[in-house]
Amino acid sequence: MTNLEIGVMGIFATLGLIAIRVPIGIALGLVSIAGITMITNARVAWGGISATPFDFVGDWSLSAAPMFLLMGYIATATGLTNGLFNAMRIMLARLPGGLAVASVGACALFASASGSSVATSAAMSRIAVPEMLRYNYDKGLATGVIAASGTLGSLIPPSVLLVLYGVYAQVSVGQLFMAGVIPGILSALIYMAMIITRVKLNPALAGNFEQRFTRAEKIAAVKDIWPLPLLIASVIGGIFLGIFSPTEAGALGAFTAFLIALVRGNVSWSSMREAFTNTAVSTTSIFIILIGSVLFTRFLAFSGVPAAFSDTMLGISDHPLWILLAVVMIFLILGMFIDSIGLLLLTLPLLLPLVNGAGMDLIWFGIIAIKLLEIGLVTPPVGLNVYVIKGALGDQVSLTRIFAGVGWFVGMDAITLILLIAFPMLVLWLPGVMFT
Repeated sequence: MTNLEIGVMGIFATLGLIAIRVPIGIALGLVSIAGITMITNARVAWGGISATPFDFVGDWSLSAAPMFLLMGYIATATGLTNGLFNAMRIMLARLPGGLAVASVGACALFASASGSSVATSAAMSRIAVPEMLRYNYDKGLATGVIAASGTLGSLIPPSVLLVLYGVYAQVSVGQLFMAGVIPGILSALIYMAMIITRVKLNPALAGNFEQRFTRAEKIAAVKDIWPLPLLIASVIGGIFLGIFSPTEAGALGAFTAFLIALVRGNVSWSSMREAFTNTAVSTTSIFIILIGSVLFTRFLAFSGVPAAFSDTMLGISDHPLWILLAVVMIFLILGMFIDSIGLLLLTLPLLLPLVNGAGMDLIWFGIIAIKLLEIGLVTPPVGLNVYVIKGALGDQVSLTRIFAGVGWFVGMDAITLILLIAFPMLVLWLPGVMFT
């Protein structure tokens, strides 16, 4: 058996293990050890286990991930995110489909703070969906907007996925954060525009919500939530101005979130224990996948699969649109079955040589990849965000109805992707003008 055949067999073995619910980090590690042993010998395989994980996980840039996770978990555990939906509801009530539009804004802010699409969908499905259903909103719209909008935190910084991509692809995490700002806001605005248009054409979608709020109520709503957007803006602004590195910004963000909660009287031993425990669990899970992916990269390098894959694809055509089409198909198909972090780290060893060979900008490609991962979170048969909402709502809304509602937002994501591909400066302008 040739090295290339061993590499291809290893890829299929990994996908098979993931299909039978073996944790992706463990699957990557096991296949890598077995594959390297078959290609070289056991001593080389075990030598990689002892050295490679430490060298990669010890990367200073990677410490930004737990810092931003801690910031989000402190904000959530101490109640800084509690008033988001209510504030957005009050400020956007006059728009057609106001509750659904408000859900987009609330999800974007919540996801940016928490760094987790799943956590956002779980929280907002218990807050926003019942409110929309109470006012007779279309069930597909009410659930679809939460499933799709929950993914916005993957693009809008600070994003853990952008940190992982930056470290793995050896590009600036700070520039990736800036690159994600306009695409993230654009995604949210396109969602909102679609909701408003649909409700104008078919008012029955938005039920009978007709509520007016006074200026005093609007001011009170802003006072309730202002610390969170200010926190996020200051962190991102500090990175843009070159004052902080992403890691420093994450640490400052976590500390500032704690101070805000302390001043507001929301800090308790139980909330801090919850925040630190959740951060430790999430960081450990991510690092296990990272270690597995690094070993998998080494295995594939020994086998020659990345070079062969790149040569094959570029041999068909080296046109960027062909490469993008191949990447889109890979992400959309695998995204139906594998979570976003696992999919990103599973595919990068194959895709980065291909992207480099085609001469694509790695910052721009990273944003395209993250946008594709967002779509994977809501596409059947394993759209993770959809199942989170279904679990939270029980029998109130059928799974088919949720997926049907999400379809409109996937269509909007396709429009966003086309715009980002057609106009790369939507991604590259902010990184180009940031202070370094």
